Amino acid sequence: MESPEAAVSFACTSCGAELTYQPGTTTLACQYCGAENEIPEIDESVEELDFLAYLTEAATKEEELVGHFVKCDSCGASCTLEPNITASDCPYCSTPLVMEHAHDETVIKPKSLLPFKLSQDQALAEFKEWVGKRWFAPNDLKKASLNFDHFKGVYIPYWTFDTDTYSSYTGQRGDHYYETQRYTTTENGKSVTKTRQVRKTRWRFVCGHVSKAFDDILIVASESLPKKCIEKLEPWDLDNLVPFEKSYLSGFISERYQIELGDGFERAKDIADAEIRRLVRRDIGGDEQRISRVNTRHDDITFKHLLLPVFVCAYRFKDQLYRFLVNGRTGEVQGERPWSWIKITGLVLGLLAVVGIVALIATRQTVLR
Repeated sequence: MESPEAAVSFACTSCGAELTYQPGTTTLACQYCGAENEIPEIDESVEELDFLAYLTEAATKEEELVGHFVKCDSCGASCTLEPNITASDCPYCSTPLVMEHAHDETVIKPKSLLPFKLSQDQALAEFKEWVGKRWFAPNDLKKASLNFDHFKGVYIPYWTFDTDTYSSYTGQRGDHYYETQRYTTTENGKSVTKTRQVRKTRWRFVCGHVSKAFDDILIVASESLPKKCIEKLEPWDLDNLVPFEKSYLSGFISERYQIELGDGFERAKDIADAEIRRLVRRDIGGDEQRISRVNTRHDDITFKHLLLPVFVCAYRFKDQLYRFLVNGRTGEVQGERPWSWIKITGLVLGLLAVVGIVALIATRQTVLR
């Protein structure tokens, strides 16, 4: 069983200072003397683990590691920190962390990760551009957002699941047909009889089955970030996953998963079910479909625990917490934002004034005529 806390800090062989991972490269660099160390290439494939075997049997020591985590009392996130850090804020809610609450936990070892590709400066540039386009954001927010004391690179925990599904179903197929209907109406003061085509639906019972193999259903294992924001950072280039190597964590924070493995698969089943029901409707055919029952069997379930890179900025504006996220690979920005009701009110009043002026001009032109 590995203990990573002593390994995420790497000393420079030239001056002894701390080495940090350089995004977009495969090197650790010293910020003081400029020395670079190449991260060793791991000649192994990204391994999938058997889901049911892991739940029913004792996990092997190779599949676990002991991490030194600090849990935030506010949002509940547990994050690793560099060994030399004595004080810090939670990257998700900016609450000061109580370092005395740090503790060791045994967790499932990540099998792979996507290293940061963007540097912090590049991510900041993407974020500034995004904030600048928020037309109805308060001016104070735009000015304050230039202060990036809480802008941090975090490796977010994810699960991916593969599963082969076999689903049997019952339901109804609806086929449209048309009947000619006679009706009476009044035209030119006279009662007349006309016909029209009325659409109806003929329903019949159906049953059948569909099969679908799902690959890499992605489930975020953190509950400390806005779900709608973190999901909009997708897609991720999972084809570029590299085997887990602690060197990539140097200089960054990594979070412990909050959603356990079994709960993660339940969420994956919900995602799979939506696609399965789409396939069932297609299999039923017809013009309309009613699904009465779907029973799904999951076979050959495998999973991966992986880390994906996100820059997180937790910012408090007028006592309200806002989180901004930047995809550490693509630069995609998502976030929460306050609205300036002064700007919105000004726009509405401006539009009303324009409408009033146009109406006044039109009235005068009518009078002159």
